[in-house]
Amino acid sequence: MSTVSYALWAFAAGALIPLMAILNAGLARAVGGPIQAAVILFATGLLATLLIAAAATVRIPELPALGRIAPTQYLGGLIVAFYVLSITFLAPRFGVGNAILFAVTAQLFSSAAIDHFAVAGAAPRPLTSLRLAGLAIVIVGVVLTQLADRTAAGSR
Repeated sequence: MSTVSYALWAFAAGALIPLMAILNAGLARAVGGPIQAAVILFATGLLATLLIAAAATVRIPELPALGRIAPTQYLGGLIVAFYVLSITFLAPRFGVGNAILFAVTAQLFSSAAIDHFAVAGAAPRPLTSLRLAGLAIVIVGVVLTQLADRTAAGSR
């Protein structure tokens, strides 16, 4: 696959996150809360992943292999659970735009730190002044969107 293909794939995945947030919030209302919704979401995700693995004829790891995995390698699952629960809870209370805006801003900052310090085997990418300027622009964007929300709320 080309870099453009990867970029389009990442763009599509990112574009679906706000839709996921509001769908999750609706599911939480329908089933009684964000924890119940997360259980349904993860069961649906597991089923979808198993079907894709079967269609791609990918072998699922055997149980003994799971015991040989470093415990830290399982943290991604906990992070996904925290994210799904958080967005499912926050989207209807804080607004989809606000929840995603702050989540994406945090992703940009933590990504820059992970790259800069080569955390968990990431390829090192120094935090240059140009990258810092880009992050500063993101902060300005966050502040402007929050000011716009307050201005709109004040005029109602």
